[in-house]
Amino acid sequence: MIELRLSGSPGEVRIALLEDDTLVDVALWRPGAPDGWGNIYDVRVKTVVPSLDGAFIQTDQGADGFLTSRKKITEGSLLCAQLIRCAQNGKGARFKPIARPASLPPATEPRLLQCGPSALEELVERAPHAPIIVDDMTVAAALPAALKSRVQRVPKSFDTVLEGEWDALMQPSASLGPFIAHFSPTPALTAIDLDSASHPDFATNVACFPELLRHIRLRNLSGTLLIDPAGVRSRKRPALVPFLKKAVEQEKDPLQPRVTGVTPSGLLELTRPRRRPPLHELMRSPHGQGLAILRQIIRDNLPGQTLHAPPEIVHALEEDPDALSECVRTRCQPLALHVAPPSSSCCWNLS
Repeated sequence: MIELRLSGSPGEVRIALLEDDTLVDVALWRPGAPDGWGNIYDVRVKTVVPSLDGAFIQTDQGADGFLTSRKKITEGSLLCAQLIRCAQNGKGARFKPIARPASLPPATEPRLLQCGPSALEELVERAPHAPIIVDDMTVAAALPAALKSRVQRVPKSFDTVLEGEWDALMQPSASLGPFIAHFSPTPALTAIDLDSASHPDFATNVACFPELLRHIRLRNLSGTLLIDPAGVRSRKRPALVPFLKKAVEQEKDPLQPRVTGVTPSGLLELTRPRRRPPLHELMRSPHGQGLAILRQIIRDNLPGQTLHAPPEIVHALEEDPDALSECVRTRCQPLALHVAPPSSSCCWNLS
């Protein structure tokens, strides 16, 4: 059985796609702070960079990005472009030029023409007939009208097991049977070290590939991924490639990762297209930390009406007034934000 389970908190809905009680995919839906993936804009060309086959552009919101195009581009001109990679891993957003809809009037300034699918809509599309299970009618009311007929209400949409699985995705390591996979994201690539306290062999590495690929998908790790197998000599590692390719095919990841082979140092290499930010970035960003604080305030029914937090968290919450309003409505009392001085003991408190 395939089902979608939604758990809401101020400013955020956690989404879990399960198949026969196995967690297959996850997403974060933040209505007050959409990531913009798939959006179509009229953008202004700021600086053409021929050596990079493109140009730096600006959207209606003043945000910068890079537009890839081998065609001649004029600085100061307006173009129609689609956001194909959100800003992530310390790198800016990436755009591609597209044909402007003929029904629209000529462009006169940068502006948003059409929103792309939200993280919710994208995940729902992968399970078009699955029931949408919620435990909060506020979440159900926020869903697009086309999805409301699929809603089923339960006392608790995320049980203890699912909460534990979600929390585990926030950790830099994951259990893969006899292995522990250590994930180390960098701006250029993600290194994955397979470690084991036992004596792993070739077959044990092969057996862990399906679970490893499931975690890559759940965490939305993308770009270049380098995997360091455990207990297999470098000269034998190329023989692992066909088994990794087979595991990729069986995983049926919608982003279709591609195994490129083995590096000279013996690391297995695969690439996965970058689209939305990875899960760890969403959760550890100032906005993600701020929403986690609001979720804890509601969950633990913490007393107090002033949230003292670092400036970057306060500013991120100020940029998402919908999340603050939802927190106030749920608690039935006001919540003021105050920039707290740096502290080594705790990053925030409520008074």
